[in-house]
Amino acid sequence: MLARFKLIFMAAALTLIVSGAARADGFQSAAAQALLVDYESGATLYEKNADAQFPASALVKLMTAELVFRELKEGRLHLDDTFHVSEHAWRTGGAHAHATATFLDVNSNVRVEDLLRGLIVQSGNDAAIVLAEGLAGSEEAFADRMNKRAAELGLVHSNFVDPWGRDDPAQKTTARDMARLAAEIIREYPDYYHYFGEKEFTWDKIRQLNRNPLLSGEPGADGLKTGEAPEGGFSLVGSAMQDGQRLIVVVAGLKTAAERGEEARKLLEWGFHSFEPRLLFKPGDVVGTASVFGGASSEVPLTCEAPIKVFLTRGGQERLTAKIVYRGPLAAPVPAGVEVATLRVWRGETLALEAPLRTQSAIPLGGLGKRAFDAGVEFATDLIRGALAKN
Repeated sequence: MLARFKLIFMAAALTLIVSGAARADGFQSAAAQALLVDYESGATLYEKNADAQFPASALVKLMTAELVFRELKEGRLHLDDTFHVSEHAWRTGGAHAHATATFLDVNSNVRVEDLLRGLIVQSGNDAAIVLAEGLAGSEEAFADRMNKRAAELGLVHSNFVDPWGRDDPAQKTTARDMARLAAEIIREYPDYYHYFGEKEFTWDKIRQLNRNPLLSGEPGADGLKTGEAPEGGFSLVGSAMQDGQRLIVVVAGLKTAAERGEEARKLLEWGFHSFEPRLLFKPGDVVGTASVFGGASSEVPLTCEAPIKVFLTRGGQERLTAKIVYRGPLAAPVPAGVEVATLRVWRGETLALEAPLRTQSAIPLGGLGKRAFDAGVEFATDLIRGALAKN
């Protein structure tokens, strides 16, 4: 059934709201893929090929960290627990592999907190493997958990094959998926997110610096992770907060590590200084209505739980457009407070934000006559749709 939409505000009111709306083409990123989003609202400030896949490389360690954080948060794991360093982890992820390593000793037992620092600060492949084996028994079993969790989080264009990020054609992600994962980590794990902001970690007398260049040069930067792939170039997922606003930036496909850091900085600075927020709806506002089939009422008001705001570039001329999207009409009875629709707002051709909408009130079943009438209307509508589809 085709999606339907109905906005509560009129076209003239929408034009008034977005007078002087944003243009994002004042900034052009050199990255092959790029995304800049406001963390609180989820509003997109800039995007370039944000749904195009690229090699995930070490960015997969964000997914590894998320799974470990979740075990800690839910009490199934503790920072003082220890995991065994297997010969596989030592040989595959240690210094022998000539890649990033924490330099864990084979057959030693290491605290989870130290493994987390090795994973996040040093980007240690050995630490990633030890955590995966400790939680799931093997890299393969842990990768299954990664993909299951990714699906739960809506990372629809990502696929993981291991916990550390080897060069594998099947190991892919996108800028949008990485931004969504970063936001999940920041929001759900405040007790553990601080590890991403630690600038160095010393293990076994070997001192290593955090590879995230934003930590040493961007005001307010406090995470997250860098990556590098032979064919995908240099990538970065970062976050910074200035004047109470947090932005998340993702860049990929850069030619050098220096270019990766500079491009991420430029995007963040542009985002912090070029936009101003515009509130569209307050929590509890009625945003629109959804059609109801067979109910005591033919419509149900839709509301938002959180503020809905967009970010507009100062002095821009592009206008916003908006739709409420859902599969409808909804079949009665319809409970109150259930999420049934999404408000989508475009800035030009850029999808600036998506916000969930819930039913404001319950709609009970209508009388027999009302249900029969609605059934007739729906049958006639389906006939018209079918005729139009053939033409």
